[in-house]
Amino acid sequence: MFRRRRSEDVSWDLPNESEDGQGLADDEVYDEPGEAYDEPAEDEWPAEPPRADGGPWDAGEPFPAQERVDLGSLQVPVGPEHEIQIVMADQLGVWVTIRHGQSELQLQAFAAPRQGSLWDVLRVETAREVREAGGESWERPGPFGTELLARVPIEQGQPASGQQIVRFVGVDGPRWFLRGLFIGPAADGGEPASLLEEIFRDTVVVRGEQPVPPRDILELRLPLEVQQAIEGQQAAAAEENRFRTDLNPFERGPEFTETR
Repeated sequence: MFRRRRSEDVSWDLPNESEDGQGLADDEVYDEPGEAYDEPAEDEWPAEPPRADGGPWDAGEPFPAQERVDLGSLQVPVGPEHEIQIVMADQLGVWVTIRHGQSELQLQAFAAPRQGSLWDVLRVETAREVREAGGESWERPGPFGTELLARVPIEQGQPASGQQIVRFVGVDGPRWFLRGLFIGPAADGGEPASLLEEIFRDTVVVRGEQPVPPRDILELRLPLEVQQAIEGQQAAAAEENRFRTDLNPFERGPEFTETR
């Protein structure tokens, strides 16, 4: 976890559990997507909509200078009010979590086709997955275009655990797609979401020139200073193990009987 404190030092720590979100208003209208969906060929995708004004940004275009932590495919703004963490699986970065108060934003960047909107496709698939998990979802306009609001079980696959509200947003860029998942009070938008929405908008996506199949997650990695710190800790542990011994000086050793 990386937190840019007011003293300008960087630290990382273990994550905390997420807070439950808030419920939807009873008068919200449910807009259920179609049951079946066949993904179109790349040349049949819908026309790509313009990105939201002001970002998220592509690394190849001009963007405002700001202090950001370099996580490989994502450069995420840092600040004293929020914490940043990479979630790893099998030694690979899966997503980036930004925590602010009782809310969090999960970021994932994917490779995308050169044309068309991947968000239009993933939004339908996400709604279907929510429904299969025992939840329900709504589409609504938001600051980044059409977004998906969902009520899902707190514990995956266990509807009896209660429900929480989550909010999916997505932005299509040049050969990349950035998805954000808001959890906690920020899922309802408004003031609790303002800082996390600003971070989402100011994030820079580094697509790179290497070939990556559409829908594959773009590579995430720890910052250089963190990698060096981890390597230093590992080297110190290895050095300490060199001088360790499993012999107990107070344990009686093996006995030898002399025979004549």
